[in-house]
Amino acid sequence: MLTDWVELFGFPFMQRAIVGGVLLGILGGILGSFLILRQLSLFGETVGHSGMLGIVLAALLQLPTNWTLIIFTVLYGLGVLYLIDRTNLSSDTVLCITLASSISLGTIGLSFLKGYRGNLLSILLGDILSISNTDLILLLILLATTIICLILTLPDQMLLTLNPDLAKVQGIPVQKYRYGFIVLLSLTIALTVRAVGILLMNGFLVIPAATAKIVSQKFVPFLATAAGIGATSAVIGMLISGLFNLPSGPSIVLVQLLGFLVTGFLSKR
Repeated sequence: MLTDWVELFGFPFMQRAIVGGVLLGILGGILGSFLILRQLSLFGETVGHSGMLGIVLAALLQLPTNWTLIIFTVLYGLGVLYLIDRTNLSSDTVLCITLASSISLGTIGLSFLKGYRGNLLSILLGDILSISNTDLILLLILLATTIICLILTLPDQMLLTLNPDLAKVQGIPVQKYRYGFIVLLSLTIALTVRAVGILLMNGFLVIPAATAKIVSQKFVPFLATAAGIGATSAVIGMLISGLFNLPSGPSIVLVQLLGFLVTGFLSKR
């Protein structure tokens, strides 16, 4: 068994997958923490499922899949937030409408792609083992940008997260931070969809943060714990995937789920 694990680390694709999993886990843990504290889990689900429509559009228009998905996801996330701000409907109503719309359009578009349906499973479940050097560079840039922005605006972000009304009264640019967060979140989702898949993307973001929330009551330790859980579970999930020839995305999320259940049980004890 140990020999198999050592051999796995020797493959370049596994080395890229592990680095990518660590970067995605840290990034997902940080942003997922804000997702659950700001009650935006459904927002992440909605933007994540729009990835299917983005991939279909790229195939229909014969555009580069990676960049089309990234640009489309960012524009879609900003558009959804704009609709929430400009209508008198509740946010969950707008999110449900846009979620159903993107899935419907994506499914219809998929029917026009001859010979493309065989790739649907990889779109839905992802494949982090196929991550490229370009993906790693994008992840590293995005993670560095996220950490720098968070450090520079941490007091404002804490107040905005815990008490948005007070943040607005104190002159904090709430809308600027909201839209900036959605851009970072959408970029993360675009890269996560390729690795973990559309169906499991939101679980990848939310479960580590939910686990960290059980054991951490202070803001900064909560973020650090979520990032650590995300990175660790990604590595363990990929190793299990490689050893037992299992899909990588589901393996990672199941490891996260197991950690959540164990943490919840021990906390009650």
